[in-house]
Amino acid sequence: MPPTDSPTRALPTLHEFFAPGGILARSSLPYEYRPGQLEMAKAVERALAERRHLIVEAGTGTGKTLAYLLPALRTGQRVIVSTGTKALQDQLYFRDVPFLETLVGELRVCYMKGRANYLCRHKLTALRNQPILSGLEEIDQYRQISEWEQTTESGDRAELSGMPESSALWQKLDARTEACLGSTCPDYRRCFITEMRRKALESDIIIVNHHLFFADLAVKREAAGAPDAGILPEAAAVVFDEAHELEDVASSYFGLSVSNIRFEELARDTDVLLRGKEGAGSLPVLTQQLRDRARMFFAGLPLAGDGRQPFIGREEFLETEGDLYMAVRATLQRLEAEMGGMKADEAPGLRKRVARLRTELEFLLESSASNMVFWMERRISAGGSSERSAARGAFRAQSRTTFLQATPIDVSELLFELVFDQIPTVVLTSATLTVQGGFEHIRKRLGLSEARELVVPSHFKYGEQALLYLPPEMPDPRDAGFPEAAARCIQRVLEITQGRAFCLFTSYAQMRDLYERLLPVLDFPILLHGSAPRKALLEQFRETPNAVLFGTSSFWQGVDVQGEALSCVIIDRLPFAVPSDPVVSARMKAIEENGGKPFFDYQVPTAVLTLKQGFGRLIRSLEDRGVLVLLDPRVRTKRYGQTFLASLPPYRMTATITDVEEFFDDEHRS
Repeated sequence: MPPTDSPTRALPTLHEFFAPGGILARSSLPYEYRPGQLEMAKAVERALAERRHLIVEAGTGTGKTLAYLLPALRTGQRVIVSTGTKALQDQLYFRDVPFLETLVGELRVCYMKGRANYLCRHKLTALRNQPILSGLEEIDQYRQISEWEQTTESGDRAELSGMPESSALWQKLDARTEACLGSTCPDYRRCFITEMRRKALESDIIIVNHHLFFADLAVKREAAGAPDAGILPEAAAVVFDEAHELEDVASSYFGLSVSNIRFEELARDTDVLLRGKEGAGSLPVLTQQLRDRARMFFAGLPLAGDGRQPFIGREEFLETEGDLYMAVRATLQRLEAEMGGMKADEAPGLRKRVARLRTELEFLLESSASNMVFWMERRISAGGSSERSAARGAFRAQSRTTFLQATPIDVSELLFELVFDQIPTVVLTSATLTVQGGFEHIRKRLGLSEARELVVPSHFKYGEQALLYLPPEMPDPRDAGFPEAAARCIQRVLEITQGRAFCLFTSYAQMRDLYERLLPVLDFPILLHGSAPRKALLEQFRETPNAVLFGTSSFWQGVDVQGEALSCVIIDRLPFAVPSDPVVSARMKAIEENGGKPFFDYQVPTAVLTLKQGFGRLIRSLEDRGVLVLLDPRVRTKRYGQTFLASLPPYRMTATITDVEEFFDDEHRS
């Protein structure tokens, strides 16, 4: 749908903007004409005009952001741009859009995050009247939030620079959907979510992230057309940037998740919002009963240790521990009934929340849905994130969160039904969408049957800027001798590069092992994933000469370090998904049952895209140079290794360490 008062001023044509001597060439940017950027922009404009879907792999350096933003704006209709990460979302809104405005004039663009990022004014008032604060830290944070609420226009917690990411108080005050009272809320007109929705309706471009897009889609799907459902308005088109992440994100929001924390939060919010209200006499007894019974239920789950495990014995669990489940369910039913007789404004919203938790728990324990994999997970946190605890290998003040999960095995039909069949134009773009030059894998996984395709090669000169080193005589990563050989190779390469490297690993255990082996012998500053927030580690890496960063999954993508600070990326092994993971295992089994080959049809293509992302951290500009190292010999010795090599950019390859030395000797001479 178009905004109600679309601007009448004319935006420049694509040729006027992107062509040599055009508006972009006369801008403040260091300019070099990129034919691929104009080609992509024309493809996006054509897809929007003809209401067709488009899938574009745009190599790093293409300038894809401007290549879809300008065509989207030229439609005069509302377009949603969804990014894979908040970092790219911030880059779009705070860097790319202001730059575009300097060239074409003021734009109507709205920036939206997930509801948990925003303050709920009604909760703040309720907590002020009936404070439940834990310790001096929460009291101090409450004072900060109360003062900030008087002046903030957005209610976005990002404005609270001193608020720790793990703040337990913020979780009591955020505006997440399940605790929202909707239009019945006394603070509805002053609500930050209401204001954000109003801005979205007046905008030409709405910038969100994949998590918000699919969370909103899931809410609307569940509400089946209720007027207050969701916060995103209808749009003529959606652009998914970093579209390689869509399957995983959609899977999490089309599935179900119930945790012990959800029960604790429900009991807490009921106490805060309904305490002292008419008809609330028995609620404190019920909420305490809910806490106690939920703890017993989660403690009784057949979960062996921490991590992700399949819940394959649900029927046996109900036979042996069914009383624990029935007790929790009965308490939820009583709580729902008690709230049904209350007249308090907050009661309907909380009652709906209780009902949702009950029905989700029933589904997780009793459903036999064939397209769902049921699994459990226990995560540990200690004085911060579980990530940090894992990296340090020592836990303090341990707390465990236990999840019951149901995840769709195949989301392709759901994506087709809810996205591709409903939205006139969907543009999927990323630097990593093809395997051996084709889109077959990503199209099949996402259910995208009808779409135009375009591959735009990178603007970078990979043959000159990058060298891929495949060290000879490395043992198989599954051999006992691999860690020692990997440590020797990493040490040798880092001595040549003088640090300035990312060492990327496929697991925390492997990262810690190599970190402990190399820490005593390396003379460079070493930064360890989990020892500080990701953003702080990246800033420290950029500012520290000759630094080496040891990282896992979150450093494989969405990280942009330009210049000499990052001159080497080392990857320990081909990033195959763990076959014992319950979701991966279920997807492989489904492919096999349908006559496919799960390793070649699923694991190899998925690993190819991940490897391309990891290597993509190195060359981020035309001035960057560096060496890529893959320690896994299977890329040369196994038949499937050719699939990986054929899918990578045209790097110059070598198996000789002297070529690496000469590459950096050339750098010093230049």
